[in-house]
Amino acid sequence: MIRPFAPGYRIPTDLLLKAYASGVFPMAESASDQEVFWVRPESRGIIPLDGFHIPKSLAKTMRKGAFDIRFDFDFEATIDACAEQRAERPSTWINAPIREAYVQLHRMGHAHSVEAWENGQLVGGLYGVSLGRVFFGESMFSKETDASKICLVHLVERLNERGFALLDTQFTTEHLKRFGAVDVPRAQYEAMLVEALMGTATF
Repeated sequence: MIRPFAPGYRIPTDLLLKAYASGVFPMAESASDQEVFWVRPESRGIIPLDGFHIPKSLAKTMRKGAFDIRFDFDFEATIDACAEQRAERPSTWINAPIREAYVQLHRMGHAHSVEAWENGQLVGGLYGVSLGRVFFGESMFSKETDASKICLVHLVERLNERGFALLDTQFTTEHLKRFGAVDVPRAQYEAMLVEALMGTATF
């Protein structure tokens, strides 16, 4: 499951896309660690696009229109905010090689961000990789209450509107389970992945 790169290694984008198509994704031990390892979990987290659930309290907040939601407006600021260390998250797996690779994927049209802005400031967001009819969610952050959650709602709406078939969350958390996230065995996930990679969807 783990094969580290040498320090300072750059992740080739073609290798990264092949990894995603095979059910594998990269992580790092910390932001300062230059090594990258590949992960292929025994159990994979997904959010069924036809089973997405919006908590009532969040739906109420969304009706107030608290944030300006933008897509791909500032991808680099979004990944940087996801990588920031905070009291509730003292470490991050987003290191320099990972950041560089995903910025390149964004420029190629394969990585995207959903962003929440308030008074001209980026206060929440998420980013991930688009391939075939799959969106691989990578990370999210909030600087204001519910900002990232609202971005997730807008992500799912866009994926449903544009013909996506699979939303991969890599792992499930209690936070994501509130929205309908479930774990599926590796074999089942990889079968779903093969099917969802057939055809194309435009983010």
